Amino acid sequence: MAVFRQIYTSFWTDPKVQEEFSVEDKTFFMYLLTNSHSTQIGIYQITKKQIAFEIGWTLEVANAVMDRFINHHKNIKYNTETREIAIKNWGKYNLTKGGKPIVDLLNKELKEVKDIELIKYVIPSIEKSDIRKIFEDYYEMAKNGDSYDTSTIRERVVPRYG
Repeated sequence: MAVFRQIYTSFWTDPKVQEEFSVEDKTFFMYLLTNSHSTQIGIYQITKKQIAFEIGWTLEVANAVMDRFINHHKNIKYNTETREIAIKNWGKYNLTKGGKPIVDLLNKELKEVKDIELIKYVIPSIEKSDIRKIFEDYYEMAKNGDSYDTSTIRERVVPRYG
């Protein structure tokens, strides 16, 4: 499966982007959405040094912009211990289709998340109920220390067509 990230052109006309985002903010957000570390679940491991290097910024600039996104824009969370980032509204735009390949990929990527609180952070933005349920179920099981049996969940959430 090719790695592809969909970016809506309405990003550029969003009032928050137009009025509150600096040039650096726009660059940073586009980078977060499209970099090679990004995942289908909107949570992935990346260091601040990687961000700075790949965008071409100093570490100080990357830290300042990241801090703005965490504390001012409130669009991301970053765990400094696990070096994982979560994009708040990722699911609203990128988790709109299901099907077995997507469900399998989501289950695989959820298992790779070290800080399960980041999963909880992205759940409210997932509008597609069957996909949101995958995240909710995984979060609850991981929180309780249970193993996650994806085979039964896949059967429940994959819509049957035809």
